[in-house]
Amino acid sequence: MELKVNGSTYQVDAAPETPLLWLIREDLGLTGTKFGCGLAQCGACTVMVDGLAVRSCVTPVEGVVGREIRTIESIESDALGQRVVAAWVKHQVAQCGYCQSGQVMAATALLQRTPHPSDGEIAAAMTNLCRCGTYNAIKTAIHELAAG
Repeated sequence: MELKVNGSTYQVDAAPETPLLWLIREDLGLTGTKFGCGLAQCGACTVMVDGLAVRSCVTPVEGVVGREIRTIESIESDALGQRVVAAWVKHQVAQCGYCQSGQVMAATALLQRTPHPSDGEIAAAMTNLCRCGTYNAIKTAIHELAAG
C-alpha cells in the first residue's frame, strides 16, 4: 500500500485493517503520535487526514490510502501550525504533555476549517482528554489564535 504522510510517499506492507497509528509509529518511526486508550476516546493518537482530525488508533490503513496524512512532526511546516504551537507555549498548555500532540492536531484542524470558532465549536472539536486538566488554557489559546 502507498501512504502519503507529511508530504512524503511511503510503501507499506500491512494488513488492510491495521490501525494507522501502528504504521505511523512502528513502520515510519514517527513517535509524536501517541497511543492512549486504543478506543478513539482520548485523542492522544489524533492526526489529520485530508485536513480533518481523526483518531488513528481505530482508523484502518486501507481507509487512508491515497489521502494526505499529517502528524505532529509536520505541524510547524505551515504558518497556522507554527501559531498553534506558539500559543500552546505562551499559555503553558502542556503540563505532562502526553496528550498535547493530539490536542495540537485537533486545534489546528479546527482552525483550518473554522478560523473564528465559538465556544460551542471549540467544545465540539476539542474532545481530546487531558488528565492534567488544561482545558481552560486550550480554549484561551484557541480564542487568541482566532482573534488574529
